[in-house]
Amino acid sequence: MKEEVNLSPLHGLWALISRELKKWYKTPVLLIISLIQPVVWLALFGKSMNLASLFTGTSFNINGLNIPKQVLDQIASEVLKATFGTSDYFSFLAAGMLSFIVLFNAMGSGMSIVWDRRLGFLNKLLTTPIPRGSIVLAKIISSVLRSLVLASIVMLVATLMGMQYVQGINVLDFLGVYLALFLMAFGLSSLFVMLALRSSSWESQMAIMNLLNLPLLFASNSFYPTSSMPSWLRPVSDINPLSYTNEAIRQLLLGIQGNLTIDFTYLSLFAFILALIGIILSWRALTAK
Repeated sequence: MKEEVNLSPLHGLWALISRELKKWYKTPVLLIISLIQPVVWLALFGKSMNLASLFTGTSFNINGLNIPKQVLDQIASEVLKATFGTSDYFSFLAAGMLSFIVLFNAMGSGMSIVWDRRLGFLNKLLTTPIPRGSIVLAKIISSVLRSLVLASIVMLVATLMGMQYVQGINVLDFLGVYLALFLMAFGLSSLFVMLALRSSSWESQMAIMNLLNLPLLFASNSFYPTSSMPSWLRPVSDINPLSYTNEAIRQLLLGIQGNLTIDFTYLSLFAFILALIGIILSWRALTAK
């Protein structure tokens, strides 16, 4: 009997996680909609930004100078590598799209709580013996699992479209990428769930999401390196979890130099602190009405 009681919180947690995941994989249109935006960015923006053509198709190739194409290609490669750490901007962007999809999926984790409260399911759940922290953890874990699945699909699409990996890449490198994405997804999902605990309506939660998503995305190194940012924006990028995730992913997949120890330490603290705050808030904010 004691053993059954001890396992009941885990059963309750798994039941909530399963419920969240069923709402997702039993509605394929949600999966498709989630993937449209990053794939469009990859296909349209990533492929159209052929930065090497600036050297081979514009004023760098001045008529009459007869600069050999091989020389122009070499100049383009060296300039791009000095700026982005790689001569292939598409690969640079594709690595950033992995954190992009995690960010936008994590925002939906908070909306789930808002709708559960609106539809009355949350109040029914609060009358059960399931711990309040399990309610929050279920939202976070289900969001993390969705994020990793979506990131895997985006990585596969990017590979099919020509993403160039560093020579000698191995399984441990991919595991490191998933660890970085896991930590970022855990921290961001905790953040948006924590905000949703205090949201009184879906309109206010949507307003918070719209307020945070673009600053988090563009004040990071998802599209361009931090070194190219104005001086006032660099400190913001330096505390942005997306920047640390992108740096870790690009070092592991593309071989761009970074500091994995700092990246994973920051992401671990980010995930742990926000999850802890979210669970503590749940004890006070989640009350039956």
